[in-house]
Amino acid sequence: MERKELIDAIVAKYEAMGQNPDTHLSGLLHAEPITYWDYIQVDALLGLQIQRTQLPDEMVFIMYHQINELLFKMILWEIEQVSHDEAITTDKFTKHLSRISRYFDMLSNSFTIMGDGMDVDQYMKFRDTLTPASGFQSAQYRKVEFASTELINLIDYRFRETIDRDTPYSYAMANLYWQVAGVDHKTGEKNALLKNFEEKYTEEFIAFMKEYNTINLWTKFKNLPKEDQKNAELVNAMRHYDHTVNVKWVMHHLNAAAKYLISSGEAAEATGGSEWQKYMHPRYQRRIFFPELWSEEELENWGITNLEDHKTVDQADSLPLFKA
Repeated sequence: MERKELIDAIVAKYEAMGQNPDTHLSGLLHAEPITYWDYIQVDALLGLQIQRTQLPDEMVFIMYHQINELLFKMILWEIEQVSHDEAITTDKFTKHLSRISRYFDMLSNSFTIMGDGMDVDQYMKFRDTLTPASGFQSAQYRKVEFASTELINLIDYRFRETIDRDTPYSYAMANLYWQVAGVDHKTGEKNALLKNFEEKYTEEFIAFMKEYNTINLWTKFKNLPKEDQKNAELVNAMRHYDHTVNVKWVMHHLNAAAKYLISSGEAAEATGGSEWQKYMHPRYQRRIFFPELWSEEELENWGITNLEDHKTVDQADSLPLFKA
């Protein structure tokens, strides 16, 4: 575009907004040029790592989890572009789902940073300063779950029959699968981990559940034309995402935790006080975002056998759809 055309386009843009283009051009004349460190806010970002101890490897732990949170934000950003598109195409659905899967692949393959990047003796010391905080309390990760599937698929298996479309969100919230990490269902007592989490996020979570109730990824997929639901590339992307999040990533997380929390044949308690092995292992919680995209055998062996998370189908019709 020639300079005059460019200036005319700028003038037209601001006039269409009801603003004086000369004011904006004058502002551009006096503005400082942008720099990388200002644009990325490097100084602010690098000032966010605050240790609670003098143990060097605590810095690894903090930075690793902050990177996770940035990736969760990227994932939510991609999901939003699918969920809020009222005329989503299979190509766009697949594109964003593939991006999301790449982010989770990165997360899944990153646990050696923490697993091999901290001395056990240092971790076992600084972790005592974290109680009752826990990675369980990642609100963004919970939002990823809410935005990915129908709420029923996140309810504790023991209580799914008590949930239907008329169930209050507050009741569903109280029976999510991760409540097992913070509630004694015999007494109903909640530990500090869960009390703090709910006090901070319950209202925000319920609002988010309502927002994504009919636009989560699973519902969006089921609302596509039937022919589009057989699109092999999209189905493979859905399966890959589901398995990566709910089996592969979880197992890498579990194995990394086991390295530090299991010593002398005994398992240490998680910082939040949960039975972390039962809470984390996919064979116990069986959270599955897209249950009808898996065969009966795959569902039965969820989290027990090594499912091929990158397994593809050559023909869309060769992947049978089953009810969970």
